[in-house]
Amino acid sequence: MRVDYKKTLNLPRTKFPMRGNLPNREPEMQKWWDDIDIYGKVQEMRRGKPKFILHDGPPYANGNIHIGHALNKVLKDFIIRYQSMRGLDAPYIPGWDTHGMPIEHAIITKKGVDRKKEDPVTFRKLCADYAWSFINRQREQFKRLGIRGDWEHPYVTLNPEYEARQIRIFGEMAKKGYIYRGYRSVFWSPSSETALADAEVEYQDKRSPSIYVAFPVQDGKGVLPEAETHVVIWTTTPWTIPANLGVAVNADFTYSLVDTGSRKLLLAEELVDDVMKRVGIDHYERTATFKGADLEGVVCRHPFYDRESPVILGDHVTLDAGTGCVHTAPGHGAEDFELGKKYDLGVLCPVDEKGRFTREAPGFEGLFYDDANKRVTEKLEEVGALLKLTFITHQYPHDWRTKKPVIFRATEQWFASIDGFREAMLEAIKEVKWTPAWGEVRLANMVAERGDWCISRQRVWGVPLPIFYCRSCGHPYITDASIDKIANLFAAEGSNTWFERETEELLPEGAVCSECGHDSFRKETDTMDVWFDSGSSHAAVLEQREETDWPADLYLEGSDQYRGWFNSSLSTAVATKGTAPYRQVLSHGFTLDGEGRKMSKSLGNTIDPLKVMKTYGADILRLWVASVDYQADVRVSDDILKQIAEVYRKIRNTFRFLLGNLADFNPETDRVEVDRLNELDRYALTKLQRLTEKVIKGYDSYEFHAVYYQVHNYCTVFLSQFYLDVLKDRLYTLPKEDIRRRSSQTVMYETLLSLVKMLHPILPHTTEEVWKYVPGTDTESVQLTDFPRVEARYLDKELEEKWDVLTGVRDTVLKALEEARAEKVIGNSLGASVELYPSEKKFQLLHRVDNLAELFIVSHVRLFRPEDGPEGDTVEGDGLHVKVKPAEGEKCQRCWVISPAVGQNSRYPDLCDRCADTVQHHYSE
Repeated sequence: MRVDYKKTLNLPRTKFPMRGNLPNREPEMQKWWDDIDIYGKVQEMRRGKPKFILHDGPPYANGNIHIGHALNKVLKDFIIRYQSMRGLDAPYIPGWDTHGMPIEHAIITKKGVDRKKEDPVTFRKLCADYAWSFINRQREQFKRLGIRGDWEHPYVTLNPEYEARQIRIFGEMAKKGYIYRGYRSVFWSPSSETALADAEVEYQDKRSPSIYVAFPVQDGKGVLPEAETHVVIWTTTPWTIPANLGVAVNADFTYSLVDTGSRKLLLAEELVDDVMKRVGIDHYERTATFKGADLEGVVCRHPFYDRESPVILGDHVTLDAGTGCVHTAPGHGAEDFELGKKYDLGVLCPVDEKGRFTREAPGFEGLFYDDANKRVTEKLEEVGALLKLTFITHQYPHDWRTKKPVIFRATEQWFASIDGFREAMLEAIKEVKWTPAWGEVRLANMVAERGDWCISRQRVWGVPLPIFYCRSCGHPYITDASIDKIANLFAAEGSNTWFERETEELLPEGAVCSECGHDSFRKETDTMDVWFDSGSSHAAVLEQREETDWPADLYLEGSDQYRGWFNSSLSTAVATKGTAPYRQVLSHGFTLDGEGRKMSKSLGNTIDPLKVMKTYGADILRLWVASVDYQADVRVSDDILKQIAEVYRKIRNTFRFLLGNLADFNPETDRVEVDRLNELDRYALTKLQRLTEKVIKGYDSYEFHAVYYQVHNYCTVFLSQFYLDVLKDRLYTLPKEDIRRRSSQTVMYETLLSLVKMLHPILPHTTEEVWKYVPGTDTESVQLTDFPRVEARYLDKELEEKWDVLTGVRDTVLKALEEARAEKVIGNSLGASVELYPSEKKFQLLHRVDNLAELFIVSHVRLFRPEDGPEGDTVEGDGLHVKVKPAEGEKCQRCWVISPAVGQNSRYPDLCDRCADTVQHHYSE
């Protein structure tokens, strides 16, 4: 009788596809999620549960998303999905930052609009349309990443209700006395024509002139001689020399008067030799020394203007570089400005908003400040004041949007007084959990050293500063009534109403100046710093949305946000509520290329997440995010993504194997109770609990790379190389209902359920696809299930220890088999007969194991007693010698085991006795 043995094998049967085809399948999955409103269903399921609020830091609505956006949003999605599955109400409300210079610049350059000539309302509407176009574009791109959230109801900083809440935040700060108008030297961007806050400045390399200049002494005050005596300064900004009003020295330093033959030079004693070398003076002699404090009041003369430049004392003067004598221009430096106020030097700022010199700098009118460096240097050389000119490359502040250099420029601006709540901010920082831990120190240092916050911007596209000025005396008008009226108007009509309505329509009834009593006012034309916009989001979103709470449980952004959103949010929250707007702050690093270089278009080393998703799929990109230690800078490249794709393939194949071997398993009727499971399966169930424990710990601590490596190792080492490999024989060859087979299927089913849930936050598309094939599930989506928990009843420590030793024995046997295969003793492992020569301890373990041949996947195992020494060459392990021989007998055509029993059954002469019984049972059913 001819028998088709393939029909009697329990071969995997599943429709789950071998290849993911993620670029095509993921959009289909996402459409299904939208169709069933999966976000709404998840939120409804968790309604009433304790909340977990991750507040989204708003990306700027300009351009397509980049790899940094992908890293940030995917990390947030890991957390939101995990917290939801852990049973918490974890809404995710995405947001966008929309005001400011980049959009203005886009309208000016791309639309050809002159913002100074265009009607403000028309210009602002163009900006709003531009912002919304990119919100809609980025929304689809974020959704393509698989980010789950309330995408139909995001928060947007240009929305009327948001702007209204921002106005109230400003009003609360003004009421407490934290808002003031002052004339100060602030960061100014000539390229943007506006003041900047510290958070809007980044440092980049810049090549600058380096000059040493001699300031002639006009009045030595009996301390210094006047004849041919000069105080030497060093600067990398020659263009600021026209604005010089003094020279600062340190009271505690020792200064030397150095005779060079032609003139006498004063500079810090410790720097004399270095400076002389740099300026090329070989012969010189120290003739006198002075304490810096004794030099206060000495009067120098400006090198080329008929103006005095007194010597003053400043703690900011150091010996790190220069001469120990610092050129002081109060109009062009924060420290200079404060020192100028102290000594009543006045403020000279001969540079306009475009960075061009005004008539206050005779001889340089109309020159752009950077171009003036050469002209000023030439003038210094002409009058004999230039000692040396060289060039250096150094870190210099740049506008973070235009990437062009900024300057210090004295202007009248609105400020938030950090001193008013600095100590409260430092105390609030201590109450927050920071990950990494150094984030606490970093932000605390920034707050401790931070100057007052310049919150006014000379822009049109922004939230207007809600301030009026008396036309009679110029005094600012900010009252509870004015703030309330403006906030209500903004909530109803948006901030355009500030530009659309006349001043009288914006003022509360009966408004009069508190200084002079007049009732005629004009509006402020400046707008608010965009960091004030986004820094108000904790109030505009968390306090106003029904599904959220204040404060947030977590803020998660890039490490640059310690000086940005983390900082501005803390400032507005502490100023108005006295505490931080977040309980935890988690930061991530930046994305680098595969060689660790910063990504740039000029280098051609950028990775576009949109292209990655078209090539590999979003789940591959998400798996990369999970694989990296994101708290530091992370690398990504095509080669790295290919490696991640290979890891994904192994994980997918694990799902496919599990599904295939559960095709005939009904968990309602076929599940085997724990106490009836065989040892190997109970061991695997214990190991599954250990994995669950580690994975939960990884998610709880936001260490997603730990989750990635634990699951990857479990799938490739424990499952693929051990457990599932050992199971194949019983899964394929035993009768379907055999208790040993059902025992293994029971554990495989538990493994499948756990793995698909564990990996869902990381691989939402793949796990959703798998879920549709899991037998016995009636839950619509894996997103509507609970995260696995460690089941104590599945843990068996004694059994685990025993089988941990057995897996070590197995490793030794596999090593022996590999050597035998290399020496052509055997072909595959089923062609082997293994002899084991154990120690007494190992013997006591091994002789109680039912089927060692199955564990080692060989045809025969012979276990010798400890007193029986091995003969010939063996492979030695811990307390064990292994010898491999060819198995005796014939090959069973069904299970491939080589056995002497093959041929003994006349009805099935090409089967072993086990398979003959199974086949006979199969055909008798």
